[in-house]
Amino acid sequence: MKTRVLVVDDEALLRTAFSTLISAEDDLEVAGQAADGRQAVELAASLAPDVVVMDVRMPVMDGIQATKRITASAGTPPRVLILTTFDLDEYVFDALRAGASGFALKSRPLEELLSAIRTLAAGDALLAPSVTRRLIAHFTSNCRAPGRAPAGLDELTEREREVLALVARGLSNAELAATLHVSLPTAKTHVSRILTKLGARDRTQLVVIAYESGLATPD
Repeated sequence: MKTRVLVVDDEALLRTAFSTLISAEDDLEVAGQAADGRQAVELAASLAPDVVVMDVRMPVMDGIQATKRITASAGTPPRVLILTTFDLDEYVFDALRAGASGFALKSRPLEELLSAIRTLAAGDALLAPSVTRRLIAHFTSNCRAPGRAPAGLDELTEREREVLALVARGLSNAELAATLHVSLPTAKTHVSRILTKLGARDRTQLVVIAYESGLATPD
């Protein structure tokens, strides 16, 4: 089965470039194209893509609002990959809270976009260290007081709380295993149980939850 991708960007040249690149891959196909957020929401509902490649700054409706509407849809909504111009884009945090599962930089080689799409399609989040640092900087600069703890946080074991704090620092499953001196399957199981208990979609949401609840704090 091919991964179906909806490409959203207000620049026709970029939409064409992304679509051509994606269509050339045996395991990927372009389900459709949209020039603004409103079209993206409509096409996501009618075409049911697996992944939406979403620009942020667009007319009619921006990518943040479109992401929020798409990820809030009933059933199993597609995963949203946000395209940013810089890794410190001012919209990164808003995009995370809106339900985005990952980020790709427009300044990087287009081939990296393919890897990002496959990562999200496989059910993983794409949260680069630079994005994690952006989250930390956000909480540091705003001196946010911890928000209300999400339902399920009290159900986490001490080990799971430790794992969640490490995930909030941007550690991969392999790095979790090495840090905790456990096997890779055990590390994956810990993360899976945390996701289930907190009702989180992916690791991206876990990072937001960890900082907003105060479980993780900027160093």
